[in-house]
Amino acid sequence: MLIKDADSKASDIAELEKLVAVASKGNKAQIEKELRFLKAGLKGEKEAAYFIDFALKDSQNTAVIHDLRLEANGRIAQIDHLLIHRTMTFFVLETKHFHSGLKIMDDGQFLQWNNFNKSFEGMSSPLAQNDRHVMVLKDVIKQVEWPTRLGMKLSPVYEPFVLVSSKARIDRPKKFDTSRVIKADELAKTIDNHLNSRGVLATLGAMSKVVSTDTLKEIAQSLAALHKPIKIDYRAKFGPDEHIAETCASYQTNQPAPTPQSFEIPLCRKCKSHNLTIQYGRYGYYFKCSDCTGNTPIKLDCGNPGHKERLRKEGLNFYRECAECATSTLFFTNPG
Repeated sequence: MLIKDADSKASDIAELEKLVAVASKGNKAQIEKELRFLKAGLKGEKEAAYFIDFALKDSQNTAVIHDLRLEANGRIAQIDHLLIHRTMTFFVLETKHFHSGLKIMDDGQFLQWNNFNKSFEGMSSPLAQNDRHVMVLKDVIKQVEWPTRLGMKLSPVYEPFVLVSSKARIDRPKKFDTSRVIKADELAKTIDNHLNSRGVLATLGAMSKVVSTDTLKEIAQSLAALHKPIKIDYRAKFGPDEHIAETCASYQTNQPAPTPQSFEIPLCRKCKSHNLTIQYGRYGYYFKCSDCTGNTPIKLDCGNPGHKERLRKEGLNFYRECAECATSTLFFTNPG
């Protein structure tokens, strides 16, 4: 039962392609990288959606929601695919596109192959990322009218999985449990095995929570209605590059406006890496380098004398805001 398709990213791709065409050399490489990541992510999500829809689009027992962005208590979850079974089992699926291979270590560390450097590189655990999505989903579900049985709310069961391309190579460890990392074309079989392999007590418990197809549809539609899409201002994210500003923007004012202080893609001041996250410390927000662990201060200036910009955190996103100018633009997004 298909409830929601993925949001179109055509406008995002078009905007990035436009920026690539007019950006200076320094920004162009980063914009091209963003564009590659966006297209790669879409490719992985579309492949997974194909296998999901092929098996479950017309199912009366499972509701399918693609691309669900939820917010709760200041936290955000971008769920690639959510499958809701009539037994109130929620399959939370995170899609990852590893075009050059994935390696999982005995301690649970995830490594992805860098074809340029010819080596494996560390990455954030998609399992941990998906667990955080489940936490947000649990909070959001409290906002939805929920079915009851004998006067008590039915308790959902959450089953998170990470999907990778059917063509991807996965090097699995001997000790660490990687059963929740599966290939996209194995999903339907995995779900069937998971539902059918429960013990007697678990099966009886699940059967006691079975809801009607109509109720399942209402629950899924209620969750889909809470979807909060985000529109990224890529021009603001990659800075007011002079070439971009001249080509893409023209502002008409009665008085000449001061030129805002330009900023390039954030770099670690020690090792010049782009692998940064924003953290909060004694003196406010700063960039933390994941490569050399160095700190880089964040300096903002809207360009107007006497104005003072500040950063506002919303989930993983950070917005630069100027009260006097009444502006708010996306400045940086921490990795999930």
